[in-house]
Amino acid sequence: MQTMPSESTYFQTAFCFGHTIRMQTHKNTAGYEAGRNQMLPNTPRRAVYAGSFDPPTLGHLWMIRQAQSMFDELIVAIGINPDKRNTYTAAERQDMLCAITDNFPNVRIEVFQNRFLVHYAREVDAGFIVRGIRSTSDYEYERSMRHINSDLAPEISTVFLMPPREIAEVSSTMIKGLVGPEGWMETVKRYVPPAVYQKMIAEHHNNNA
Repeated sequence: MQTMPSESTYFQTAFCFGHTIRMQTHKNTAGYEAGRNQMLPNTPRRAVYAGSFDPPTLGHLWMIRQAQSMFDELIVAIGINPDKRNTYTAAERQDMLCAITDNFPNVRIEVFQNRFLVHYAREVDAGFIVRGIRSTSDYEYERSMRHINSDLAPEISTVFLMPPREIAEVSSTMIKGLVGPEGWMETVKRYVPPAVYQKMIAEHHNNNA
């Protein structure tokens, strides 16, 4: 039976289905750069990291920071689901993502809808899709999706990254569930970037004016 790789393995290896990208730990930056230069010799070093980002969290920011260091260009794609009720508009989410990624020159923010992620990745000439793994259930789900994506676009590979334990359980749904009770501002502040925190405060005040 296939088991999920250990946490220590994830911190040293980005599992890329179609390729296996082996890197040194972050402390060995020279080894990391050598590994990065060898891992994609003949393929475009462009990746897509997609989500709803409603709102962006520190977990999302960690994923973006790691992914942009692995590729020449990272597209952070906001997926629009017309059947899903979102707290923030696509434009608001795009503004928040632009604010928190301003210091990453190789990151751009885009919006897509009404198509499979793997087809969108093909449209923007991305050779890789980056996904976060927070638990064994995430791993099983993403492994199944990887098989489907491989059937639809075999030339596009999936890279799995595992966030640190302290932010692994942070999600947009969790963050929104914290809003409202006394003291919520200080609690939420721990889990979102400053620009997102300010937007959430403003939104709450507007809704309760």
